[in-house]
Amino acid sequence: MALKGINAYKKGNIKHDIAQADPHQLTLMLMQGALDRMAFAKGCMERRDFEGKSQNLSKANAILMNLRDTIDLSVNSEVGDNLYALYDYMIQRLIDANVQNNLNIMDEVISLMLPIKTAWSQIPEAAKQEAYEQMQKKRQEVV
Repeated sequence: MALKGINAYKKGNIKHDIAQADPHQLTLMLMQGALDRMAFAKGCMERRDFEGKSQNLSKANAILMNLRDTIDLSVNSEVGDNLYALYDYMIQRLIDANVQNNLNIMDEVISLMLPIKTAWSQIPEAAKQEAYEQMQKKRQEVV
């Protein structure tokens, strides 16, 4: 019974955090969510909890797909293209990990995701603000 209350509280906090977050923070939250789901899936693999493994890998893959699909490829930057390909690779490797029940593949994907999240969290505030302003400007041009 107490666990239901704690989970409801966590969900309320997450909803509040999402409502208050800027695009940079949302992306960081998604990255952390993907890492969390991968860690949960690893634990499920170790316990031979196949249902939990599948659920967590499915959620991790959905997050990675969202991160991949929100990359602005219209900019024609090498970084964007490479990041898109890397997310695509991680998605495929999580599918492989699920089918093969392979912890080493899970470790590989986590080791690929961690530096991306770390780099994202270290973006200077001025660069975040500049990117946000450019995004707003693009939206106004479309409207």
